[in-house]
Amino acid sequence: MKRQNPPERPTPFSRRDFLRGGALVSLGAAAAPAVARELEAEGQEPDGQHVRGRHKIQLRINGQAREVQVEPRTSLLEALRVHLSPPMTGTKLVCDGGNCGACTVLLDGEPVASCMVLAVDAAGHQVRTIEGEGDATNMSPMQAAFCEYDGMMCGFCTSGFVMSLTACLEKNPAADVDEIRGACAGNLCRCGTYPHVFQAGLEAGRRMRRGER
Repeated sequence: MKRQNPPERPTPFSRRDFLRGGALVSLGAAAAPAVARELEAEGQEPDGQHVRGRHKIQLRINGQAREVQVEPRTSLLEALRVHLSPPMTGTKLVCDGGNCGACTVLLDGEPVASCMVLAVDAAGHQVRTIEGEGDATNMSPMQAAFCEYDGMMCGFCTSGFVMSLTACLEKNPAADVDEIRGACAGNLCRCGTYPHVFQAGLEAGRRMRRGER
């Protein structure tokens, strides 16, 4: 008589669940020291219970101190878009994996993917977002050049490009096209407006060298 294999029992969790859980544990472990530093600064004991739930931290955003309540795992991108009041949505959520550059902000003057930076790790540092660069009535040289050279289509990637190129030109307003291309190599434009973006960067550099706003 042919032997019957026992029926398969459903597993309590999938491989995807396992990997997701491991990632969350890693994020929590990475965030714990930063949370502990914040708690010590407030005179609280950083025991194991304090890395759970939401905690108040202070972020320095566009020159202003902003308080926000976040969990240790909360990214800087999520803190900006969801947990601030009012929220700052100019920094875009696209890939959420550090691959597209749409969420680029400046951290102490350096471009970073805010979806890959924990909010607690940004405490004590200078954060610059697209909202701090200018508005429709007083645009930065880079923003104005993007408008004049059609450096945007759908707009999801625009703020990331502006921030990456702003960081580049603040260090070297005389950057040539190769340096400009390299500065935004981590920014993806699904609409294919790269030639316009590079021209906008060159024009913004010219304006910055002349001291124009």
